[in-house]
Amino acid sequence: MARTADKTDIPRRLAEAGYTLFNQLGYNATGIQQITEAAGVPKGSFYNHFDSKEAFAAQIIRNYAVWMGRRWEAIMADAPEDPLDALRHLFNAFIAHHEQASCPGCLVGNFAAEVSETSDTCRTELAHVMGQWRERLAELIERAQQAGRIRTDLPALTLSAFFWDSWEGAVLRMKVEHSAQPLKDAASLMLDTFFRP
Repeated sequence: MARTADKTDIPRRLAEAGYTLFNQLGYNATGIQQITEAAGVPKGSFYNHFDSKEAFAAQIIRNYAVWMGRRWEAIMADAPEDPLDALRHLFNAFIAHHEQASCPGCLVGNFAAEVSETSDTCRTELAHVMGQWRERLAELIERAQQAGRIRTDLPALTLSAFFWDSWEGAVLRMKVEHSAQPLKDAASLMLDTFFRP
């Protein structure tokens, strides 16, 4: 197996392999041997960078959150000025991603279903990431409320939490039905019906 002088190369390769395998197989069905083989590194290298599979999974969750943050910013960079249209633009981009993804689903949602009851480390990371997403969406919802485009009888953070709960449920249904229609329905019901002023 190729060795490298770049100290970030092996952790990066492990993280990329882990992300792919966790998405394809899930946490419990993925072993460290599979991860190191997919990364093309010796198995011992794993423990030079991560204390355990659980610590590794927590890092994958953090990496995913960073990637999602960058993706969010890139999508919003060309979003319409109208705050409600900006929300539609954002979730249409998420829907398009799921339609094109080879492993449809959300790593955070998958991990929440699989490991949140068995790993406090992962559960803490998942709760942190989900909280960040709720707050970020709440900022957009609040802008739309101020513009009179979304109901104001409920706080933006409450609406955001409700939206995310619906969205993650739709992601699970999408995986079962092999269709992005549940995502389209969830976004449409939220933005065009439930959130109307």
